[in-house]
Amino acid sequence: MSHEPWQWAVLAAGAALVGLSKSGIPGIGILAVAVFQWIIPPKEATGLVLPLLIVGDIAAVATYREHTQWRHVLRLFPWTAAGVVLGYLVFQRIDDRAASILIGAILLLMLGLHLWRKWSVGEARLEHEVAAHGAWFAPLIGVGAGFTTLIANAAGPLMVLYLLAMGLPKMKFLGTSAVYFFVLNLFKVPFMVHLGAITVPSLEVNLWLAPAVLAGSWLGRIVAGRVSQRLFEWIALALTFLSAVRMVLR
Repeated sequence: MSHEPWQWAVLAAGAALVGLSKSGIPGIGILAVAVFQWIIPPKEATGLVLPLLIVGDIAAVATYREHTQWRHVLRLFPWTAAGVVLGYLVFQRIDDRAASILIGAILLLMLGLHLWRKWSVGEARLEHEVAAHGAWFAPLIGVGAGFTTLIANAAGPLMVLYLLAMGLPKMKFLGTSAVYFFVLNLFKVPFMVHLGAITVPSLEVNLWLAPAVLAGSWLGRIVAGRVSQRLFEWIALALTFLSAVRMVLR
């Protein structure tokens, strides 16, 4: 893959955002997905990002693994695996233009879910709804997360919605999320290789960008407790919205 210096700078920034998203800064992960779409065709970008996510997952698991709540991982993963298979069947049947529109629409949907959870539902009411409708909630979130992560690596907001609904405190939230996404992203690798989205040239780019992921993970642990979470979320939401609209309209 040949890119201009400014494009490499954008890709490195996107890789750093992947690391930030794995170190406890909600909202940044979906922005990382959007950043890669600025430089690389949508289907190609989905495969390129996956190994970087795994690098970030390894760093997160090493930091938070002792806080993992395995019952939530085991409850969600069978449904998530089904969603990955569904996403695989769709991914191989669409071109880059259709993928761009689909991924942009998914990002907008994820943003809508995030804002709905934050402002319209409220965490206390959401916990009550999960208790009342637990039979359908995990399958819905699991299949949705599997599908969106295969198509666009955009399952983060759905996992946030689920874990907050389960009422997990911060460290258990981070530990459970880290292990869940590590297992999920490893599960996706054979599908993406078969689809041709992960290739030798894309892995070479991953090697160049992996240090940026680790730097983002390190930086995230430092700034997470010092910088306004509200500011981070507003920046991420605004830029992701603009990116998603660009993808749908281009």
